[in-house]
Parts: sequence; C-alpha cells; structure tokens
Amino acid sequence: MKERWPLMLLAVTRTASRCIPNLHPSRLLGYLSDNNAHPTSHAEKWISAGGGLVSVFMILLISQQVLDMHGTTLVVASMSASAVLLFAVPHGAMSQPWAVLGGHIISALIGVTVARWIESPLMASAIAVSLSIVVMHYLNCLHPPGGATALVAVLGGSAVQEMGYSYAVTPVLANAVILLTIAMIFNYPFIWRRYPQAWQEAVPTEKCMIAHSDLVYALTEIDSFIDVSEEDLLRIYGLALGHHRIPQPQGQMLPIESTL
Repeated sequence: MKERWPLMLLAVTRTASRCIPNLHPSRLLGYLSDNNAHPTSHAEKWISAGGGLVSVFMILLISQQVLDMHGTTLVVASMSASAVLLFAVPHGAMSQPWAVLGGHIISALIGVTVARWIESPLMASAIAVSLSIVVMHYLNCLHPPGGATALVAVLGGSAVQEMGYSYAVTPVLANAVILLTIAMIFNYPFIWRRYPQAWQEAVPTEKCMIAHSDLVYALTEIDSFIDVSEEDLLRIYGLALGHHRIPQPQGQMLPIESTL
C-alpha cells in the first residue's frame, strides 16, 4: 500500500496539470508570495503595532475579570483580529464603528442562541458562523472577527455558556467599546489615519472626477463586498490624476490622457 502512494500522488498531479494548464511550480509560488513592497511606510507599520499593543492589553485586563483563562483566550483572539483591522486598516469599511459593534454583538447573540438549540458542538459552530455571515451582510456590518465571536459562544466552555446572553454585553460589548475608543484616540493625532471614516473631510469636487452616481453603479455591478469606501476611491482617483502629469519647459503642467 505504501508503494502505491507515490504513484497515486503522481496521477493526481498529472490530472491537476491537465485541468489547469498554466499550473507550474514557479507560477504557483508567484501566486502564494507577494514580491511587491507594501506601500505603507515603516512609521505607519509601527503606529499600527502600537495601537494593537495598547488595545489588546486593555481588553485582556477586562476579559480576565469575568472569564476564566480559556474563555479569555478565545474572546481576546476575536478582539485581536478586530485590532488588526482598526489599526492596520483604519480606512476599511470592515473597520468602521458600526461594523465592529454590530458584527460582534449580533454574532454573539446568534452564537448563544444556536448553542442553546443545537446540542452538537460541531453543527452548532458551523451554523452559528454561517448565520452570522448572512445577518452581518444584511445589516451592513460585515466584520470578519464577528465569526470568531459567534464561535466562542459555542466552544467557549462552561464559563461562556453560563453567562448566556450577557456574554454579548460583557465582555463582547465592553471590549468592542474599549477597542473603538482607543482607536479613535490613538488615530486622532495622525491626520492621514482619520478614524472613523465619517470624521474625514469631504472630497472636494474637481474637474474630471468620477460622478458619485457612476461610482455607485460600478460598485453594484461588481456584486461583491469591497473593503474600501467611496470616499477613498475618489481620493485615490484624484491623487492619480494629480500625479499623472508631466512638466513642460515653460514650467506648465499638462495632463496626460488618462487610461482609466
């Protein structure tokens, strides 16, 4: 039987190569790795790390007051994922306050409800996460760590299950509020890290800018959640137009024909 494994592996590889003609080891490594340098500066990376340090430390202090170490570990794991979004991607749609609050609280309520009605932990976990995804979609508060919050309500152990629906208030709501408060205060001194998105200045109307109605139409045609706001898309487009120019001998700046 052991001698057949290499032959079976070779057969599977050949079958996959026929189904995917462009599959090549070097090409596959190119898909898995990102050789392009990340556009953020070193300062931006360390600022994000500093925010994560402060927020996770505060969440740990609160969670350990109401949960055992097992429950605290699971809850903080979910909130730590939120900290990555709030401090590393503060402009993202999934990082905004309603996404954080709604995503965690709704997922917590769903998780507790499913755990009470379904005895099988495996089935309850899968259903809790899937229901959380669809409800977050409909309520426009899609937040990936919310799935982990629903999972903790099912697999968090006796300490979490004994809390019942109060789990959605303490520690989930309390931790989410602390996380948002720290994100607002921590990001405020840095002008380019405006948080929440509503605090940013309105994008000025400029010639050749994309009309808001056209942008909304384009986003709806994609029919997929994109973690970027309309304001950021307009700002990116405006910066691209400003950069897409060439200096002339007389000192004038003439726009190059856009390829958009």
